[in-house]
Amino acid sequence: MNSTQRVRGPVTRRRGWHILEAPEDPGVEKANRRRRATEPRRRAWHILEAPTGEQPAPDATTELGPALPDEATVNFVLDLVLRVGEVQMASGAGASDVTATILSLTAAFGLPHCEVDVIFTSITVTCHRGTDANPITALRVVRSRSLDYTRLSQTEMLVQQILRGHLSAEEAYTELHKITTAPHPYPRWFATLAWGGMAFFITLLLSGTLDVAVGALIISALIDRLGRLLNRVALPFFFQQAVGGLVATGLATVAVNTDLVPARFSTLVAAAAITVLLSGLSTVSAVQDAITGYNVTAAGRTMETVLMSAGLITGVALALNIAKALGFTPAEPVLPAQTADSLLVIVPAGAAAAACFAVASYSTLRSMLVAAAAGAIGAGVYGALVIVGRFDVITSSAVAAVVIGFSGGVLARRLKVTPLVVAVSGITPLLPGLSTYRGLYELATQSNGNLSTLIKAAAIGLALAAGVVLGEYLAQPVRTGLGRLERKLAGPRMAGPLRTTERRLE
Repeated sequence: MNSTQRVRGPVTRRRGWHILEAPEDPGVEKANRRRRATEPRRRAWHILEAPTGEQPAPDATTELGPALPDEATVNFVLDLVLRVGEVQMASGAGASDVTATILSLTAAFGLPHCEVDVIFTSITVTCHRGTDANPITALRVVRSRSLDYTRLSQTEMLVQQILRGHLSAEEAYTELHKITTAPHPYPRWFATLAWGGMAFFITLLLSGTLDVAVGALIISALIDRLGRLLNRVALPFFFQQAVGGLVATGLATVAVNTDLVPARFSTLVAAAAITVLLSGLSTVSAVQDAITGYNVTAAGRTMETVLMSAGLITGVALALNIAKALGFTPAEPVLPAQTADSLLVIVPAGAAAAACFAVASYSTLRSMLVAAAAGAIGAGVYGALVIVGRFDVITSSAVAAVVIGFSGGVLARRLKVTPLVVAVSGITPLLPGLSTYRGLYELATQSNGNLSTLIKAAAIGLALAAGVVLGEYLAQPVRTGLGRLERKLAGPRMAGPLRTTERRLE
């Protein structure tokens, strides 16, 4: 019985297979065998390469590529996205953020294949329209830069509305024009008061007294108003920084020689004013561009930062040399001793200084509160590591910046705040104003002075910028709602959308 089953099994399977086929014709099978015998033998690689003569030739009249709107509509959309990118670049956003924003907007408006080239002073977008139509290229030059975080935040909200499909291209263009032409949310004198308040709280952060903090407030406010006047006559920013450093150091020297403030605290006046002057530099964006591979933009931002710092150094050194020539006693850079109890002042002072910077940069109330929280966290971590943990200032600055970047990356978008605002505001109280002044003092007053202190100040600034970028990068796996666009782009994202949508132009 078992042998019968073993014999019938294959027969049954063969009959079942041929149920789906036509009956075999013996004559046709013999003809096929003769034809295969006369054909040349084909190898395995011949099967992968189809003969050229058997491939269908494309029709010469067939258009290849996506079907796009008319040329006028494409030009309109490119102009819109370039203006959005200009607002971001002028506000200090990184080149990767600008590129991602433009690509998201072009995809949302029905332009599926665009190339974006962002450098320090211009943005270029090219839309490819297939094989029969010429590509359309548009360029926009970024001529001015200003810290207006309200304008940046409103542009971010506009981008989100476009990506959700709530606005057409014409409506978005109208809204963007309103944003870019609207006045600052605060009067200019209020921003000047905020710069002075920032110097006030930085002085307290460095363990200064209230009278010294008031002196720093007055000097920083005076420098801001003087810079405003110099800006009206179009004086280059290098010379504006030099004038600011000259005034800050000169007035601190006058305060020492007239006994307006205690001599051991007089250096904090100059350090606070120098920190205010350093706060407007685009160090974070330069490091972000270098890390994400936009080397041309990173080189441009770095050159600008170096030039502005050189102007500040020139002004401080000139003031010290003038004081030495006149026989005045310069403000010697001495940092008052700090203990664990100083953290009770450092944390709120750091929060207030970051909030003042956000207000001086025309941030919204929500952004100011988040920036204050970031400043408190950064100042607390930095103070704990330096005072309690006895770490060096470079390591402490880097760790504090990582914490600020991570906290801002996780919480900022949930609170509808641009992470760039939180990052820059959070590290502002930690900028190396005192180290910069100390290095210049050593060079100007000591015959054997070296550049080690200035190099240390530059290392602190670099550690702060790199730490913020690293913290934002570490926050990406934690933050929910990451889109496909962010995963494709290398590096952290501090501005612009996280996810992209596609829809056709109306």
